[in-house]
Parts: sequence; structure tokens; C-alpha cells
Amino acid sequence: MTQIDFYLLQSEAPQARLHFACRLAETIQRKGHRLYIHVADETQARALDQLMWGFKPEAFVPHGLLGQQPPSAVEIGWQDEPGDHHDVLLNLDLKIPAHFSRFQRVAEIIDQSETTRAPKRQDWRFYKERGYPVKAHPIG
Repeated sequence: MTQIDFYLLQSEAPQARLHFACRLAETIQRKGHRLYIHVADETQARALDQLMWGFKPEAFVPHGLLGQQPPSAVEIGWQDEPGDHHDVLLNLDLKIPAHFSRFQRVAEIIDQSETTRAPKRQDWRFYKERGYPVKAHPIG
């Protein structure tokens, strides 16, 4: 069964989720996992793609947009179909993608803005009511 992890940020800043997503992607990739990062739309995908190139000068996270060749261990997409990914899903969309249950793990990032907290509370409830194991990880 898919393990769900919620990362609870203390910040309200809109960019906090994206910056933490870069750090989390680095950790996941370094541990040898394949990661699909699901975002709301192409604009957010391109913004995250750019941010990942320079979020930490000493880090390199090989990544790309879903469908680019060659495929990467970390791919960013907004499409309904996540390609051949099944390992780890990092969901940055404000709704749960229909394909979440095909992954071994799902990571959700919540900041303190009401824009994020309200839909993610509903997502927490959704996962719990369906019996998925859910863990909270307070960050900083």
C-alpha cells in the first residue's frame, strides 16, 4: 500500500514549497529512488525546473520535464499520465492526482498559507479515510 508523507513547513511564503521540494528531491534522488514531481501546470513545471538548477550551488539533481529525452531519475510533469514512474511521487498540485496509488510513496508539502492548508487538510482526510498509512513530518 502507498505510504503518504506530509511535510509541514512553518513558512507562509509562496516559494517555500518549491524550495523545500528541491531539497526533498535531492534527498530522494541521492537515496537512489526515481521521483516524479507532479505540479499544477506547465508554468509551475518550468519554474521548478529552473529553480532546481540553482537552489543549492553544491548540489546537482539530474532532472527534466516529463517526456524529455533522455529520461531522468527526477521528472517534473503536470499531465494526467506520469510516464513509467512508480517509485516516489512528490505532489505539488493542490489536488491529488488520480494516479497517486501506483506509487510506493507519496510526499505532500504543506506551508502555512490558507491557500495550501485548506486543500491539503482535505487530502489528509481523503488518504486516512481510505486506509493509507499517513505520517506528518514537521520541518523547521
